[in-house]
Amino acid sequence: MIFLRLALSALLLSATCLAAPLRVAIAGLVHGHVGGFLHGSALTPAGGLLERSDVQLVGIAEPDRALFDIYSARDHLSPSLYFANVGDLIAHTHPDAVLVFTSTAGHTSVVEECARHGVHVLMEKPLAVSYADALRMQKAAQAGKVHVLVDYETTWYPSNKQAHDLLAGGSLGDLRKVVVHDGHQGPKRIHVSPEFFAWLTDPKLNGAGALYDFGCYGADLMTWLMKGAAPTTVTAVTQHLQSDIYPKVDDEANVILTYPTAVAILQASWNWPFNRKDMEVYGATGYAKTLDNRALQVREVSDHEPHSVTATSLQPPYDDPLHYLAAVLRGEVAEQNDLSGLNTNVIVSEILDAARRSASSGRTVHLPLND
Repeated sequence: MIFLRLALSALLLSATCLAAPLRVAIAGLVHGHVGGFLHGSALTPAGGLLERSDVQLVGIAEPDRALFDIYSARDHLSPSLYFANVGDLIAHTHPDAVLVFTSTAGHTSVVEECARHGVHVLMEKPLAVSYADALRMQKAAQAGKVHVLVDYETTWYPSNKQAHDLLAGGSLGDLRKVVVHDGHQGPKRIHVSPEFFAWLTDPKLNGAGALYDFGCYGADLMTWLMKGAAPTTVTAVTQHLQSDIYPKVDDEANVILTYPTAVAILQASWNWPFNRKDMEVYGATGYAKTLDNRALQVREVSDHEPHSVTATSLQPPYDDPLHYLAAVLRGEVAEQNDLSGLNTNVIVSEILDAARRSASSGRTVHLPLND
């Protein structure tokens, strides 16, 4: 009887520990997607950080106190959450993980600081402004034994998972071609915040323009579909169709990735007449086209014409970035080749860096890069 009571007590304690909210902090407020994380959007299908009980916000590091005050007033955030830098934030709050909403160039220093303290990281896409920076973060993560995850809105699209599963299950035959379309009317036309616009249009802080802002989605999806394999060549053409608005960065990018048995075409744009994030997956015997986050058009070898499919809802922890983060930290998910995984996103960084070099030189770039 005593043994049974002790066993039950242990089970209850274990359940309580697993149910404890994940303690997260935020580094940076200049990335506009932070608003979607705080209040819920397609970025966080399970709900905003401030409205859910499975996550606790313990602090925010932002060097611009005036920017923090804007968020504090709008979102009723306590001034006690404020810290001027990541080091002080970690020292005083001891978070389980840090959510990064700096410029892309700011990711490297945040990851290195977090890794020194053994704190895990989830950042907004893409991982890095260069392949060299991606390798620095990978080295820091390995040294600090921390997880570094990258969040993309499209990771939580049931339609993408359905297309992936159709391919993996053999319904489409061997993969031959993938075409990915991502973008919108451009940061100015959709009225992003001034602090967001400032770094999105700075090639040092963003890596490029539309090429990095939206090319990363397709590179991430293709690396996932290819089970972690990198392309052999990258060829890119970038343009300045709105040079009066974006004089320093591209607003149009088309990238071709070649593999021994497949090809991908990534179309990233700040010139679409509307928002779009969709993908076409062509196998040797069929295809699946995602139309939005739920709907697909599918044609298999036995079909006389394509048919419409509504994707099955994703289940936790694969339905939401914060669910996924918690599962990774608890050892329930091995993220090595997932869409959010560091290995996948180091390859994404290599692809984007190669694309930037190709666009600049007018030549095809062969991988691996030497950086």
